[in-house]
Amino acid sequence: MTPKEMALILVQALDSKKGRDILLLDTEGLTVLSDYFVLCTGGSAPQLKALADAAERSMKEHDILPHHIEGHRGGTWILQDYGDVVLHLFSPEAREFYDLDRLWQDAKPVDLSDVLK
Repeated sequence: MTPKEMALILVQALDSKKGRDILLLDTEGLTVLSDYFVLCTGGSAPQLKALADAAERSMKEHDILPHHIEGHRGGTWILQDYGDVVLHLFSPEAREFYDLDRLWQDAKPVDLSDVLK
């Protein structure tokens, strides 16, 4: 499975749980960290957990397990590292604070109009 296919599986899982402001950034060539970043905002700590659970479950259905997970305790930011794809889930305040949208502004946004409902 390609990194883009992995990222799109995550996007669909987040969309199914009403994730907001879902953004897929193509970071290939900009960093050795990953080929794609998936950014998503959740409205509350319980929704962030539901988004994280849906993402992890959808990847597990494709036999893909995260290398690393961070941030479950705080309820404002969760990271799931799948190697070529890194998922960042934020509360609205954390998304504004970390401002990865601006930090990675050189990354190419992937058109999700055919993926998001």
